[in-house]
Amino acid sequence: MSSSASSPPVTTASAKKKGVFSSIGPAFITAALVFGPGSIATASSMGASFAYELLWVPVIATILMLCFVNIGVRIGLTTDKSILGTITKRLTGVVAILVGIGSFLVVTSFQAGNSAGTGAAGQLLFGGDPRVFAVVFTVVGLVFVWIPKFYSVLEKVMIAIILVMLVAMITTAVVSKPDMSAVIAGLVPRIPDGSAPLVVGLAATTFSVVGALYQIQLVREKGWTATDFKSARRDAVIGTLILGVLSAVIMIAAAATLNPAGIEVSSPAALAQILEPIGPWAVILFAIGLWCAAFSSMIGNSTIGGTMLAGVFKADGGGISSLPVKLCISLVIILGGVVAAVFGGVPIQLIVTAQAVTILAVPLIGVVMVILGRHRDRGTLRIGVPQLLLALIGLAFLGFLAVTYLGNFLR
Repeated sequence: MSSSASSPPVTTASAKKKGVFSSIGPAFITAALVFGPGSIATASSMGASFAYELLWVPVIATILMLCFVNIGVRIGLTTDKSILGTITKRLTGVVAILVGIGSFLVVTSFQAGNSAGTGAAGQLLFGGDPRVFAVVFTVVGLVFVWIPKFYSVLEKVMIAIILVMLVAMITTAVVSKPDMSAVIAGLVPRIPDGSAPLVVGLAATTFSVVGALYQIQLVREKGWTATDFKSARRDAVIGTLILGVLSAVIMIAAAATLNPAGIEVSSPAALAQILEPIGPWAVILFAIGLWCAAFSSMIGNSTIGGTMLAGVFKADGGGISSLPVKLCISLVIILGGVVAAVFGGVPIQLIVTAQAVTILAVPLIGVVMVILGRHRDRGTLRIGVPQLLLALIGLAFLGFLAVTYLGNFLR
């Protein structure tokens, strides 16, 4: 089926069920796929190196993410087409292909880091070669993708993973006994010398426009329509706030435990020291949290990449449970697993490629979302002037991140 062809929401039954899962889900998936091992490493590094001074970064990034996830929700609730089909209808097929390829390359470039993260977690838990564990969990991920009723299972697993990470990290931050006056002072924006790369890194991982874009597909998979806007908006707020809280509490725990000891974050073993205040089982708890972050991002990112790749070939009309999309999702998982197994991590060339793709693709995706959010097709869900202004600030911020990436690349 063509990506530009009309198609009904893929999962309508879930929207009719009563209970907790009827009113949450899509944004929790987004939070789980955005918050990966890179987010943990960056937030930990910021806390270890600059204590509480950069706590304002996840706050601002979360506000901008809230704006764009909300735009994605509004578009998803008012379209009967896939992501690229919606873009094709209003902004031509060329723009849709650019967005599709750009999104695919962005998530695929970072996929090896997610696979490597599962391997590192396996090493912390059981010892041995992390590359072996990366292969094992890649296979587990492939099996997971081919489970029947994929969206329904994905939603429940991602909600569980997010809750596990949230409990573990909040417990860590509380037990580490942070300096609350310093926490409050850290909410005032400032950029200490040498902190710019970390600021850009955490902002980019929390304010994920590709993740926000995929909200269009997720609300359709949920079976929500314009009449479900209140539920979808509530889900978006809760899921995105959890994403921001995870980054913040990791930074707080690192500031309270690693910064006073002068410990630098250079490996998963060093990151595990964040949990030492809880007890000797800290490494196990951290490894579980790391695995949750890595595995959820591995599945989530591959789902985005697979959907976008299928859309480029106009084979995404059946949603994420269709055969063409599942094949493309499997391809992305395999690519990440192979790179992690062969190189034992993420090659520097791949990091440079990911940054270069981000420079070009992410600002374009942001612009496309704002245009679609303001289009008359949104009806009563068309974004208003206040949200438009906040979105424009977000676009300016994306431009700043792109320029910063480019500046670092040319040095």
